[in-house]
Amino acid sequence: MAQTWENLLFAHWPVPVETLRRVVPSPLPVDTFAGTAWIGVTPFLIRGQRLRLAPPLPLLSRFPELNVRTYVTFGGRPGIYFLSLDAASRLAVLGARRAFRLPYFRARMSARGSGGGVRYSSTRASPDGERADFLAVYRSQGPCFRAEPGSLEYFLAERYCLFTLDEGLRVHRADIHHPPWPLQSAEAQIEHNTMARPLGIELGDEPLLHFAGRQHVLIWRRCPDAD
Repeated sequence: MAQTWENLLFAHWPVPVETLRRVVPSPLPVDTFAGTAWIGVTPFLIRGQRLRLAPPLPLLSRFPELNVRTYVTFGGRPGIYFLSLDAASRLAVLGARRAFRLPYFRARMSARGSGGGVRYSSTRASPDGERADFLAVYRSQGPCFRAEPGSLEYFLAERYCLFTLDEGLRVHRADIHHPPWPLQSAEAQIEHNTMARPLGIELGDEPLLHFAGRQHVLIWRRCPDAD
């Protein structure tokens, strides 16, 4: 599948490893940087979603999405473990649940320009998901840069696969291909954020913030992995 991600905010909070160990399945080791684990809340806009080499799909090609994520390594591959994903497209939610076995939920969402930035709102609407809300205005600051290997920014952003588990707790991996992230510093006024509350996690008021204006992405189908 091909997608373009636009106006993406990386908002990250440091959390104790044991906090994430409660919500990350035991086959997946939680990654840390300098002994600290991280949880991210990432709102953005998807454009041009399509099967590779095919045109964008009607009703599926443009919608806001927001994910809550942390970081794991399995089989020597650093990757992403999604704790939840919210999207404004009912069809995209159904398709991703089936194809990738990801915890997707339908939400009422909007992302629009505001004062040179983005005003983003999301309220979870799936009947099988606990209430979770996000409301913020965010914008980029400063020039683009690419994260240096070994830096915290590289640890958080430069990951090229996601991991999920099947009913038998067997780990599956889906590879994600894209250029290095064109990161910028960011500022955000987060007015409301309960995205991690269904996990029993309360996030603080001062996250580490980065912005990316656009990223072209290829996502491959998931397949069983082996440690």
